[in-house]
Amino acid sequence: MSETPVNPGINMTQKSNNLSSEFYVDFKVFHELMSVKIREILLVSSPYDAFIMEEDTSLASRIINEYSGLNLSQPPRVTRTSSAYEALAVLNKKEFDMVITMPHLDEMDAFSFGLEIKKIRPNLPVILLAHNTRGLYPPPENRDCSGIDKLFIWSGNSDLLLALVKNAEDRLNVDFDTQRANVRVLILVEDSPIYYSSFLPLIYKEIVRQTQAVLESGLTEEHRLVTMRARPKILLAGNYEEAMELCQKYRSFLFGIISDARLPRNGEMDADAGFHLLSQVREEIPDLPLLLLSAEPINKDKASQIPAMFLDKNSPNLLAELHDFFLTHLGFGDFIFRMPDGTEIDRAPDLRALEAKVARVPDECLLYHAEQNHFSRWIMTRSEFTLASTFREVKASDFKSIDDMRQYIISNIRALRKWRQKGVVARYNRHNFDPYIMDFVKIGEGSLGGKARGLAFMSALLQQNSKLNEKYSEINIRIPKTLVITTDGFESFVTQNHLERFAKEDFTDEEVTKGFLDAHMPKWLVNELEAFVAQVKIPLSVRSSSLLEDAQFQPYAGLYETYMIPNNHPEPSKRLQHLITAIKLVYASTYYEGPKAFSRNTLNQPHAEAMAVIIQQLAGKEYGNYFYPAISGVAQSHNFYPVSHMKPEEGIAHIALALGKIVVEGEKTLRFSPKYPGIMPQFSTVDDILAGAQRFFYALKIKDYPDDLNFEEYSNLEKREVDDAETESPVMTLASTYVPEEHRIRDTAYIQGPKVLTFAQILKYNIFPLPNLLSDLLELGRRGMGCPIEIEFSVNLNPDKKRKSYFYLLQMRPMVADEERFEVQITQDEYERAFCRSNQALGNGKNEKIADIVYVKPDDFRPESTFQMAEEIGRINAGLLKEKRPYLLIGPGRWGSADRWLGIPVQWRNISGVGAIIELRNEKLKADPSQGSHFFQNITSLGIHYITVTEGPDSEDHFDWKWVSSLPAIQETTFLRHVRPAKPLTLKIDGRKSQCVIIGD
Repeated sequence: MSETPVNPGINMTQKSNNLSSEFYVDFKVFHELMSVKIREILLVSSPYDAFIMEEDTSLASRIINEYSGLNLSQPPRVTRTSSAYEALAVLNKKEFDMVITMPHLDEMDAFSFGLEIKKIRPNLPVILLAHNTRGLYPPPENRDCSGIDKLFIWSGNSDLLLALVKNAEDRLNVDFDTQRANVRVLILVEDSPIYYSSFLPLIYKEIVRQTQAVLESGLTEEHRLVTMRARPKILLAGNYEEAMELCQKYRSFLFGIISDARLPRNGEMDADAGFHLLSQVREEIPDLPLLLLSAEPINKDKASQIPAMFLDKNSPNLLAELHDFFLTHLGFGDFIFRMPDGTEIDRAPDLRALEAKVARVPDECLLYHAEQNHFSRWIMTRSEFTLASTFREVKASDFKSIDDMRQYIISNIRALRKWRQKGVVARYNRHNFDPYIMDFVKIGEGSLGGKARGLAFMSALLQQNSKLNEKYSEINIRIPKTLVITTDGFESFVTQNHLERFAKEDFTDEEVTKGFLDAHMPKWLVNELEAFVAQVKIPLSVRSSSLLEDAQFQPYAGLYETYMIPNNHPEPSKRLQHLITAIKLVYASTYYEGPKAFSRNTLNQPHAEAMAVIIQQLAGKEYGNYFYPAISGVAQSHNFYPVSHMKPEEGIAHIALALGKIVVEGEKTLRFSPKYPGIMPQFSTVDDILAGAQRFFYALKIKDYPDDLNFEEYSNLEKREVDDAETESPVMTLASTYVPEEHRIRDTAYIQGPKVLTFAQILKYNIFPLPNLLSDLLELGRRGMGCPIEIEFSVNLNPDKKRKSYFYLLQMRPMVADEERFEVQITQDEYERAFCRSNQALGNGKNEKIADIVYVKPDDFRPESTFQMAEEIGRINAGLLKEKRPYLLIGPGRWGSADRWLGIPVQWRNISGVGAIIELRNEKLKADPSQGSHFFQNITSLGIHYITVTEGPDSEDHFDWKWVSSLPAIQETTFLRHVRPAKPLTLKIDGRKSQCVIIGD
């Protein structure tokens, strides 16, 4: 912000709010910087010079030590030869990036040697490294020195080796890096090899160390290293003309100039050349930091005329004084808030503190720093070039008031900090954790687990695809704020409490739960969680993220536990207790019967499993005593049951009011294709809508809840009737009204009558572009993962349009859909002989290993008894599993649904030996197909054939109950019959047509 008084007539508030990702250089740009590296160095020296230089270590070791000590990238490799002729021969055979030669060579002098090198490689940097300047500087008359790019004086300081390599790299990269990422340029103007050989290492070491010091500690190690590439470039000029050329060429990128007072000018030494150089630059760039160096103290007065800082070359404190110049004038170190008279009033060590303190400092202080461009310069040193340039271009007079300017600075810094954290998994640090800014942090050094890896990948994917945010500018598309306890937390907890025994088969879920709840959490983890709950006071979801969860082809979807906690108790100790209890319960689910049974099918061992835990901001809003989102859902990029115009690759979505438990457990939801949101066969008539619409939902109680919560029932959620919430905003927005007198449903909730959840405002009137957004996200995820995917999501609606609505991505995992399909032919004879025919079958291939059938007796089926049926199936399954006899399971409705009225609520442990499943749709139970539930995802991932048979006179499907009923019973229960045909069944599925036949004779 440039110097000019505040003009109260201009309002810049609107400009201050127009923040977007285009303001900031993306991290991937940093990968492109410093692309030209000095990787191979040829060192040419006489044995004596090499001995003098090496002393007790080699030149290569010195360079490597300097690189590792400053945490720089891979050091170059040094090849040494003692002969000029041998060096030239090597150059003809191998590529080198730099030649360092000593002056005393046997076959030729260094200048002639340099010319010979240039004949072979004209652009190869050649550095002359000497012990002194005698006979070398000034160079001998009538001697062609063009073969030597630079002369440096070796005084035993290994820092010089780093400096000369980095200086050569800066020269090679400066043009691209300044244009690509606005990288800054610092110019050192010095003609004396002795002095610049001394100053250059000091400057480089200071630049590198200060740049490392200012990098935000919340970033990952990779980002810190990559951001180092954006440090200022240091260019060396040896005379006035060269310096002016560099100043003009890189004028827009200048960071500062350090110049000797006495310089060659027009071929002659000019005692005031440095003074004239800095004076001219000061006229063109009034606020650029300038430093005049001189061995003559009298030049201090000239420096004050420029004005510029002055340092005496002969000062015994030169290093400390140079360090102070970097901190005070180049913007490194703390930002020091001063009043116009120079009085210090506060300091900010980082961007977070700067944002906070800008809000509090006096107007005079803020205006002083804005007019001097101090904010721009300080931010520039943190490699935030675009924001720094933006601040530099804005004048104080552009703002209506100082308060407007203050808000502009704060909002830009805040937006930058948030943008920098997107796509980054940072380490949790209780001392600098900022819940507002940090989106994804982790505790521990172990694995994130499968689910958290998917979240981290989604976060990075959204960061890399900013066009999605531009297309849906009216929506905030987010990953909920997330803290992951990595797997070493679980391993430490299990080992400390000797809980490994529960990995064995002979423990019930109740015994495992008690064992884990009675155990003590590691102290180091308790300390971190205690600090976390002191800083975060919003409702939380505590979710599993096992090593195997959401892995491709074995997703373990929904087998582990998830718990919601209000996290708003007035006592921090109680909030900590709730959180630790939820974590222990998630840990315990690792050894529950269901995951163990699933592991047997995937050949994984339960004891090899390790659990990370995701502690996540719960998507939603407060409605009275409850907290929930307007919409939750699951969307898949592959639709297993396309109808009408739909194609499998266009995907399918299931949505519901409030929390997503109702969706992933296969209860009543609304199903639609994002490509064709108007096509909903399940809602084809008014009666269908009334029968199939969602009637209850899950919400988190955040007021008047018991002190110890209620983790046993619905994972601490409450099941509410839609009718009880009809005055709450989500129901008013998403529901329609049934008008009994007309037997009609009207697409509004603002009239009298029973409310019916049709989501018409979303799917018909597009108040929120959910179908289009889901299509784009599914395509983005599919391309990112390289396979069909499934996402879980939630939506917070702001229908008034005054504020943005929020779309939260909760999970992304791979699906099993596009396996390589070998051709399966179903003949007409097989079609006619089959006792079961279906046109909605999942899988592909032929199975002749099933010799048992377990079916629900049609005449005895009662929807109110489906829980008992699940237990009966479990007992038969245990026997067949023990005998290693896979079986065909047949029953009505949606298998695995948590809603007993939609189907039989089996869990994986009840059917772990199944070979194929038939889902019957008939008048008794006409539920939509199961896709979208965790149960369905796990079935398909194991390659278990899943067949839907629609019974009725208008259906092309067929099931021969007469033949099945005629088979002899092996065992029979209240609701089930287990039969065994004379020989194994033949099951064939043509995956291209989704057709299936099962033949029993």
